[in-house]
Amino acid sequence: MQASTFAVKGGIGFGVQKRTRISNGFGEFKKPSLGLRMTDRSACCGLRTSSTAMETELTSARVGAYGIFRSSAKPRSVKAQATDGDLENVPFTVPQGKSSGTVLPYVGVACLGAILFGYHLGVVNGALEYLAKDLGIAENTVLQGWVVSALLAGATVGSFTGGALADKFGRTRSFQLDAIPLTIGAFLCVTAQSVQTMIIGRLLAGIGIGVTSAIVPLYISEISPTEIRGTLGSVNQLFICIGILAALVAGLPLAGNPLWWRTMFGIAILPSILLALGMAVSPESPRWLFQQGKIAEAEKSVRTLFGKERVAEVMHDLTTATQGSTEPEAGWFDLFSSRYWKVVSVGAALFLFQQLAGINAVVYYSTSVFRSAGIASDVAASALVGTANVFGTAVASSLMDRQGRKSLLITSFCGMAASMLLLSLSFTWKVLAPFSGTLAVLGTVLYVLSFSLGAGPVPALLLPEIFASRIRAKAVALSLGMHWISNFVIGLYFLSVVTKFGISSVYLGFATVCLLAVLYIAANVVETKGRSLEEIERALNPAI
Repeated sequence: MQASTFAVKGGIGFGVQKRTRISNGFGEFKKPSLGLRMTDRSACCGLRTSSTAMETELTSARVGAYGIFRSSAKPRSVKAQATDGDLENVPFTVPQGKSSGTVLPYVGVACLGAILFGYHLGVVNGALEYLAKDLGIAENTVLQGWVVSALLAGATVGSFTGGALADKFGRTRSFQLDAIPLTIGAFLCVTAQSVQTMIIGRLLAGIGIGVTSAIVPLYISEISPTEIRGTLGSVNQLFICIGILAALVAGLPLAGNPLWWRTMFGIAILPSILLALGMAVSPESPRWLFQQGKIAEAEKSVRTLFGKERVAEVMHDLTTATQGSTEPEAGWFDLFSSRYWKVVSVGAALFLFQQLAGINAVVYYSTSVFRSAGIASDVAASALVGTANVFGTAVASSLMDRQGRKSLLITSFCGMAASMLLLSLSFTWKVLAPFSGTLAVLGTVLYVLSFSLGAGPVPALLLPEIFASRIRAKAVALSLGMHWISNFVIGLYFLSVVTKFGISSVYLGFATVCLLAVLYIAANVVETKGRSLEEIERALNPAI
């Protein structure tokens, strides 16, 4: 991460004063240019004092709306203010050295929700054939499609509900409430003696993972230090991949024990309970507490997560982001206003492209595709796909705060387009027929690797970053609603579309979507690496 060329001590920050108008894809904003401004803590109340030069050494006292803070921490490097500025030209925030806080355990607890997300998505892959025989629907592909897609229908409802829950009850309490449908849904799937019970169980589990899909990235982004927010945010996708891989591996004993599918669904009960217990001792999001006027609790949460050395800094950022604004939490219709719609539409489009590019068709039906291609161990081949997903996401996690979000997205969709083209040709060209099985596995693995480098982890990370605090929870929920609706349609109709048009044409369509995504991202997505949530909010929402 690049170091800033400015320096700051205590509560005095330097920014830029002279501004010009520019456009960055979200509308016209003011771009900072040369000039200096010295701002003390009274800026929280709208008061600013100007200076023409930096002092060589500033005191470490922090004076402002929260009183006087004394810190033994070493002098900090500055983060230039992003007020009304061009986001991509703002210097990076520099890490503040070793902190006495700890955020990793709480990110780990939240990621239990991500594991459940992936596990419930992937568990039906290997189990579908066996549960269909056990429940008497082996010849009914429509009901089999509903067993797959009931989860997605529930997730659509849950994703919208998650935003409202997170705003009303807070992030940690929402996790605890969400454990209820996750646990009951898994239990109904384990004990199902009819397809109706199975569908109800999948529906409840879907509601649960829909809620987690909204609040896991939201919670992680709000509790993570700026300098590692990209890495920690991508951990969410990594654990989704681990959940999918766990579900695929859990299906290996099915060949010797056809009733093992019930145990596969039962495994999901344990992490649901652990999620509820873990969130009982996890700190609430400081940003949510601050928005609720719970200042003392917010300071305590910051102290736990970032250490006492950074309490003043983080609280100042929170205050600056909301200064002069007495606006309440946004309503659903506010998301479609001219003020927010451009940035909200980017979030919705990213998830729409993510799904229409075909990832979940690959996850759900890779076993069937490998079998049709003549692969002897289809479950093992799908487990290979899951491993590729985990590996690629781990690599992406290491690159997120260095390469940036936008470049990873473009690289990812380009790789996915090439992989889908390879898959399409492997099923079309007769000259490749002897190698169709190998090419099917190779193309699928390359596709999943490409997906996991950007298209998978970046949207869930980027959305909480670019949305203003007053719309963040609902805007994330709306974007994930697009994710689940498109996911539902693909899960329900993929096999039917393949039967009508052929797998080669379907894969060619996915490749086309990937190329369209590259063009859209290049024109509309901004880079957010190295910026605090408050800096991003001020840059993309200058009216605040």
